[in-house]
Amino acid sequence: MILAELLNGVETIQVAGNMRNDEVEGIEYDSRKVRKNSVFAAIKGFNVDGHKYIPDALSNGAIAVILDNDESVPAELFRHNEAAKILVKDSRSALAEMSDCFYDHPSGKLTLTGITGTNGKTTTSYFIKNILETAGYKTGLLGTISNYIGNQKIESKLTTPESNDLNEMLSKMVSKDCENAVMEVSSHALALKRVHKLYFSSAIFTNITAEHLDFHHNFENYLNAKKTLFDSLSANALVVYNSDDKQSDKILENCKAKKYSYGTILPSDFLITNIKFDLSGTSFRVNYKGYNYDLETSLVGEFNAYNGCAAFALSKLHGIKVEHILNGIKSTQQVPGRFEVLNKGNKKVIVDYCHTPDSLEKALEAIRNLKQNGSKIITVFGCGGNRDKLKRPAMGKIASEHSDEVIITSDNPRFENSLSIIDEIKSGISKDNFNVIENREEAIKNAIEKSDDHAIILIAGKGHEDYQEIKGVRSHFSDREVAENYLGI
Repeated sequence: MILAELLNGVETIQVAGNMRNDEVEGIEYDSRKVRKNSVFAAIKGFNVDGHKYIPDALSNGAIAVILDNDESVPAELFRHNEAAKILVKDSRSALAEMSDCFYDHPSGKLTLTGITGTNGKTTTSYFIKNILETAGYKTGLLGTISNYIGNQKIESKLTTPESNDLNEMLSKMVSKDCENAVMEVSSHALALKRVHKLYFSSAIFTNITAEHLDFHHNFENYLNAKKTLFDSLSANALVVYNSDDKQSDKILENCKAKKYSYGTILPSDFLITNIKFDLSGTSFRVNYKGYNYDLETSLVGEFNAYNGCAAFALSKLHGIKVEHILNGIKSTQQVPGRFEVLNKGNKKVIVDYCHTPDSLEKALEAIRNLKQNGSKIITVFGCGGNRDKLKRPAMGKIASEHSDEVIITSDNPRFENSLSIIDEIKSGISKDNFNVIENREEAIKNAIEKSDDHAIILIAGKGHEDYQEIKGVRSHFSDREVAENYLGI
């Protein structure tokens, strides 16, 4: 497709320079990936302004540059390189618009479901993918842990990729005969226009509590970012939402789609009752239009009844046969790092991604309901650096109040001092039931080797992650691998 055709879908302020008729070979926001006949989108990032790399992109062969800062480079640079300058109001929106066109509108060729919320996105997406595949539909998935095209696993670096990468992945799903795609939609992705121009057939709202306030600055901005997904839906789309969450009315106030609720409180359309769980799994009942459906999953915890019900509701509304839904939920395998139970004798270790106050509290409440008389709950956790600092004392308070013992350790300190982060966590604790072991492996080792035989140990915060980031360097580190080593599994 030539540049002039791609620009038909882009809102431009001015187009100047040489509009070549060469076929566009790619659209990039990283100048190092630009090759001959690429289009480069200059984006203002968190730490780096892509406008600084326009000369590099042009020297690498870009035939056009999308930019929203007209003063960033002289016009002579475009004339010298015989390239087009495409001035837009917002480079991120333009990148999404051009990418959608370049890849031939792939989201419209799939039944695309977006899942957003603070917690539960990953597990709900795994439930839905497995239900659809149980029903015989080849399905793609985009999410925090991994991306999938059917059974083909592809590494995931962002919960929701940049718009050009996202459209490329959806295009590959279409070319590999996927009929459906399920994707986690992060608040960052919504705020940064990564899913702009995508056509969602349906969307799920799981819940919302304060998170990413380092980026959004306040809860209202965070909520409004999530709300963007539902505001964008057409009247033909479906929405499944958690009616137990008090913010659901605000999230959906401008949503034109057909809305269906799920939760434990009447008058939810899909009413959850009889939730029971132990370390072998969870069972619950869903009532819809007077019919009761009994569901089972090997995933543990009340929150997985909610996740499973969301998947049940969406699948039922899309016309999937009930037997496929029930079997799909039952056969969904353990999601890595999501309340993942490791056993050695009577001692239990639970690895969980919970890294917000709300998710940590829910994990500990679930463990308290599971523990036998006399069993101690030991929590090992830290908080990530260069992220929301307000949650640190809150998580310290929750860990201390819901555990018998707490070991505060490092998480991904990134460019912060891990002991300073630990001090901020400690500031929220009033009980004398914690100690500090900065080295994460030593903290896990201590919890496992020095605990009673019937202890339940929660290793919180990193879940599926297989790295630890210190001073900008990522080194291999897996909570699960370390736990298994010291358990002797």
